[in-house]
Amino acid sequence: MKLGLHYWTYSDPADTAGIAPTLAETARIAEDAGFHRFTVMDHYFQMEHRGDAEEPMLEGYTTLGYVAARTERLQLGLLVTGVMYRYPGLLAKIVTTLDVLSGGRAFLGIGASWYEREQRALGVPVVPMGERFERLEESLQICQQMWSDNNGPYDGRHYQLAETLCVPAPISSPRPQIMVGGGGEKKTLLLVARYADACNLFAVSPEDVAHKLDVLRAHCDAEGRDYDSITKTAVYTDRALEDPDAFLAAAEQYAQLGITELQFMPDRNPVEFATRLADEVIPRLA
Repeated sequence: MKLGLHYWTYSDPADTAGIAPTLAETARIAEDAGFHRFTVMDHYFQMEHRGDAEEPMLEGYTTLGYVAARTERLQLGLLVTGVMYRYPGLLAKIVTTLDVLSGGRAFLGIGASWYEREQRALGVPVVPMGERFERLEESLQICQQMWSDNNGPYDGRHYQLAETLCVPAPISSPRPQIMVGGGGEKKTLLLVARYADACNLFAVSPEDVAHKLDVLRAHCDAEGRDYDSITKTAVYTDRALEDPDAFLAAAEQYAQLGITELQFMPDRNPVEFATRLADEVIPRLA
């Protein structure tokens, strides 16, 4: 079981000057502990179901560039990029830039954006859900084309690119991993089957994850896709530090379902959280 740390809040410490060193120290601890992946959110306001919109929030890809300069092995990406927040051709260049400067450690996590308050506040276009998924599919197609030998045009319903030139190419071979986040059964998991190298679910319960994976398998069968070629990851939503035994039992169940990576969300100061995970939980998981 690989592990990821999902850095979702910048509110602790309260002093803005402490954000950068806390972020860097947390990433260092995670890397030294053997974590596989380090992710941040793609939001401009803190999510209201997790806190207050006025809490500190940093732009995701800029943040990952900072983390890349202070780490050597962690895979880096957003969990997940909001499809409406960047033109897809520019998104492919942004991820490529992160990949080149990190030595091939970037991946593209992407999903259908949803947080309308921040979008309306900052002037991001708000479109109906159906259109968001159409744009998500086109964005996936554009990124794949940008990372191929085809430098020609792309003519979609929502996006038209005269050229899909991307130089330098990513260091990751054959390209950065594409992870589609979310558990929507009709559209999201279908796009996983069509385009993604990895899925990302919420580990609400083994039963829920088992059902989502069954849906994904059915989409793969319908699309002619090898289900086993898709890496299955999930965000662990319970508090692992409060009950390590329960986490270890759940991790075993998720592993049996085919989940090969779990991501943790700090529930306290990130440095303390990462340190205690490294000292108290990871040795038992191994």
